[in-house]
Amino acid sequence: MPKKKGRLEFQEMKKNGEKVSWITAYDFPTAMFAEAAGMDMILVGDSLGMVVLGYSGTIPVTMEDCISHCKAVRRGAPNVFIMGDMPFGSYQVSDAQAVENSVRFFKEAEVDAIKLEGGVRVESRIKAMAESGVLVCGHIGLTPQSSGPMGGFKAQGLTPDSARYVIEDALAVERAGAYAILLEGIPPELTEFIHKRLSIPVYSIGAGLPCDGQLLISSDMLGQFQAFTPKFVKKYANVAEVVTNAFKEYVDDVKNSRFPGEEHVYRVKKGLEAEYAAMLKEYEK
Repeated sequence: MPKKKGRLEFQEMKKNGEKVSWITAYDFPTAMFAEAAGMDMILVGDSLGMVVLGYSGTIPVTMEDCISHCKAVRRGAPNVFIMGDMPFGSYQVSDAQAVENSVRFFKEAEVDAIKLEGGVRVESRIKAMAESGVLVCGHIGLTPQSSGPMGGFKAQGLTPDSARYVIEDALAVERAGAYAILLEGIPPELTEFIHKRLSIPVYSIGAGLPCDGQLLISSDMLGQFQAFTPKFVKKYANVAEVVTNAFKEYVDDVKNSRFPGEEHVYRVKKGLEAEYAAMLKEYEK
């Protein structure tokens, strides 16, 4: 069995220039496959709202949703570092609310860390959680929970003024005590600057190569989620096509009585055929 990595191992990987491989997972089988593949980390993201629950965004996702899926992922990948995602409404009210809900992830789902969106505006939240003993990963740049105020799912830091906000957010996240930070949807030049500026691990989802590791949403990289595909996604499979074609073949087999075949049915035990037939005849009377 692989040895589960922890905060110290990730810091050492940063020091040695070894990249971290990181995907999202929301269920037992996907987590099991990720562990078998040697994945370093798994994020149980609030993106489950769109790719699993069918919402148009992440806002409706609840703590109960996230914790339930974290439990399933933990069962599937007991030897992988697992991060729970703080959903919208679970930390916005107060520092106390943020600490209480982050602790729930650890107590109820056995995660190794939590992630939350925001920089300067959630600095006190990160500080409160870190001081309570919670391992926190920040998330800045394109933050889906704040996509409304941002004008939609748009890349950030594309202009000098916008980049300043991202840099200030990054500094706030590290200052508050986060153990790592995730940059989403920003130019590689800005990622490289932040990576050099911060001492904590810096990870990318759509933020380019010059950082300490990469995250992708499993449903995107596997070609399962069909509503849209972000620019930064590389598709490693087309599961939607495979599954749809399999379902079509099944429908056709059923309609044309090709399934089930002889190899798919159970037969009466040999030597009991006559007795079995006689029993059935009794019920015809």
